[in-house]
This record gives sequence, structure tokens and C-alpha cells, in this order.
Amino acid sequence: MTKPASSPTLSRQLGLLSLTATGICSMIGASIYIVPIMIQRNVPGIGPYVLPAFLLAAVPALLAAFAYASLSSAMPQAGGSYVFASRGLHPYLGFVASFSQWFGLTIVIGVICYVIVPFFRDIANALGWDTTAQLLETGWVRLTLALALLWTFVGINMRGLAFYERTLIPLMVLMFVLGAIVIVAGFYFNHADFVAALAIKENRAISISSVATFDWSTFLSAGAVLFASFIGFDSIAQAGGEAKNPEQMLPRAIALAVLIVGCFYFVFTAAVYHAIPWQYIAEEASKKDISAPGLFSILLTPQWGVAILVGATIALVNDLPAMLLSVSRLLFAWAEDGIFPKTLADIDPHTHTPKRALLLSGGMATIGILGSHFASDFFLGVDIMVTSMLVNFLLMCITLLTLPKRNPAIAQRIKVLASPWLRRTLAWAGIGCLVAFLGIHVWKDLQASVGAWYFHSTYVWLLVMGAASLIYVRRKPLSDND
Repeated sequence: MTKPASSPTLSRQLGLLSLTATGICSMIGASIYIVPIMIQRNVPGIGPYVLPAFLLAAVPALLAAFAYASLSSAMPQAGGSYVFASRGLHPYLGFVASFSQWFGLTIVIGVICYVIVPFFRDIANALGWDTTAQLLETGWVRLTLALALLWTFVGINMRGLAFYERTLIPLMVLMFVLGAIVIVAGFYFNHADFVAALAIKENRAISISSVATFDWSTFLSAGAVLFASFIGFDSIAQAGGEAKNPEQMLPRAIALAVLIVGCFYFVFTAAVYHAIPWQYIAEEASKKDISAPGLFSILLTPQWGVAILVGATIALVNDLPAMLLSVSRLLFAWAEDGIFPKTLADIDPHTHTPKRALLLSGGMATIGILGSHFASDFFLGVDIMVTSMLVNFLLMCITLLTLPKRNPAIAQRIKVLASPWLRRTLAWAGIGCLVAFLGIHVWKDLQASVGAWYFHSTYVWLLVMGAASLIYVRRKPLSDND
């Protein structure tokens, strides 16, 4: 199922910086401004133990990243996770798992576009642009802007990797610079400063004397929630067909992205809880949705508050180009293997991008926008994505174990860790952690009180897996050694 030699192909233009930026921007979204704070409501009783829970969440993420790094060094191709599992585990498992990943991520791309608009509204409010803020509250305006944002970034990706890099890297740098405002302010101020500022600005007193009792079930649940913050580094593997010196660059980029993002998450969250008492965060989170910009507005001047809001907005925008690259390369890989129409694997001779795959991914993300708008609920798409990625990470760890038997020639190309025994040990550790986290996530979903069965992400994910199975059986099975 290879193309003629004269056909245009993907171009290996992405270096270490661009690959690392792809992973970082897929991982860091506005969630860093929200999740470590709203976890006080999602996991009541976590109290002051958010930072240790983040460390716990990093363990399975690092183990999954090790599996991805190892496999990408042996199979540096577009559509990484699909290619890894289909060659090293089973073609069926590779497709259905990566299809649910593609479905979840494309829906989440639409969700991100839809939730960015309220950030624009909040910036307008903070600047005193009341008319603009009211306009951004209008339903049709929000829907139109979300669609325009999505297709702008589809267009950026279609123009080629050079334009992609010129967009992504400056946005990443700006995101870190503006995020540093929270970090500096968080360590500059302390709880006493916050209590004093709250009394002045809101004429309100709070007590920070209460203590929290450590509970293992609460702690583990918080770790499972925070694990979602590490999802995204796999986008580096999906870009394997466009990496320079991929056998070395892909593992390095994955390691750098996970380490940089993990350190940023930990320092950012530590700064928030250094300045703002967890007791106040827990109380406010139980009553309404809150975020870092809103909390720090009590401590900072309006100008610095706007800067933090802009940082949160850029963190969200940053997700789009990297995630679009990731999902379009999955489509490209399926089409190359004949699961989807071969035209989706066509490469534009001028930009060296799979334009049809990008357009179809953009169309699916449009459904995510429309669903968020008309259903007035976007958390279901996020939960589906988390389930899909947990299953994918689990399969990558299993593939690391099965590859030497199913495809020994490919296994010999692995360049991450020389010791097969150490690779197996880390793979088994990843399997154990990911099974536990997946069990916690599914249990929380099935225990949730919702209006109808289709609001349980587990059931929707199973339906998506069923649809993928039907697609798979309609085409000629791929040889395990292809």
C-alpha cells in the first residue's frame, strides 16, 4: 500500500524545538488555569494535597511517555500510535483505539474553539469594553467566532510546516511569559497578603485555620483527574513522518515535552496555593466556577489581571495547531493502510500537507462546536477524550511488551534504553498504573448522576469503538508485518 515514487510525500522539516513545541502546546491549555483550582469541587476534600496529587498523576504519564518514546524510535511514521499498535500488537486494536482517540480529540478541538470566546469576553470586561463584552455573549456571535477560529487554524496547518512553526513557537513562548506572571505573583504574595486584600476589595473576612484529613481514595481520585493534564505529548509521535532525524528527535522531544510541562504545572500550582489559601479556593469552587485570573484579580492591579487572562486565552489557542496536526496525521496513516479512502493520504505537492485529512478533521471539529453550542454542555467531549487517551496509553505499554515477539525486526530498532529487561519492567509498571487510573475514571463516570445514559462518556466511547469496528471489518485486513 505504498505510493508511487513520483507522488509527493510528507516533508521531514520538524526539528527538536518544533517537535517539543508540538507536544507542549498539545498538553498545556487553559486547564492549567482551571483544573488545579476546580479540583477542590471535583474531588471534595483534596484540600492542601493538590501538589502531591500532581506528582502522582505524573507517574503513569512518564511511563506512557517512555513507551511512546521507545516505539517512536523504532517506527518514526505519521500516525504514531496507530502505527505502533497495528504493527506491534494487532491491526484491529491499533485502528479502533486510535479511531476513538481521533474522535475524542477532534471533538475537543471544537470544544476548545467554543470555550475560547468567553475568555475574549472576560478580557473585554476587564478592559471596560462593555459593548464588546455584551456582543460576545450573543449566541450567534460566539458560534461564528468559534467556527472562524477553527478554520483559521485549519488554514494555517494547510499552508505547510514552515507556517505552522512560525505560528506555534511564538505562541508557546508568549504563553510561558504570561504564565510566569502567575508564578512570580504567587510566590511574591502569601496567605496573609490575600486575606488583607480580600478584606479591602470585597470587605470580606475568611478563616484559614481549618485543616484537611488525608484520605487515600480522595487522593487517588484527584490523581486520576489531574492525569488528564498530561494528555497531548503523543502528538509528537503522530508527527513522526515529518521529523528530522526521527529516531533520535522523537524520543528526545517526548521526554522534553513531558518534563517541561510537568515542571511548569507543578511550579504554577505551587505558586497559586502559596498565595491563595486552599480553604478559600475550596469554598469558592463549591459555589461557582473559578480560575486563576479571577483569584489573582484580588491581589493584582487590573492591568496585570488582564495579562493573566490573555495568557489563559493564548494557552487555549495554542492547542489548536498542534492538535490539528495530530488528528490529521492519524487519518493520513489510516488512508495509507487502506482503511479510509486513499485520497485522504494525498499530499499537496507545494505545501507537503495532507489537505483532505485536515479538511475532514476540521469538519469533525465543527461538529464539536455545534454540539457544544446547541447542547450547552462541553464536558462530555473532554471525558470521551480522556477515556480514549487512557486506553491508547495502555495499549502503547502493552505494545512495548508484545513487539519483540510479533515483529522482532522492528523491535531491534528501538533506541531508548539498551536493556530489554528494563524496558519490560517499565512497560509493566505503566500497565499497572494506567489500568488503575482507567478504572478510577470509568468508575467515576458510571457513578455520576446524569440526565440520560448518553451523558456517560464510557457508553459513548463504547459506541465509537463499535463504529470503528464496523469500519475496520469492511476493508481487507492489514498484514501484521506490513
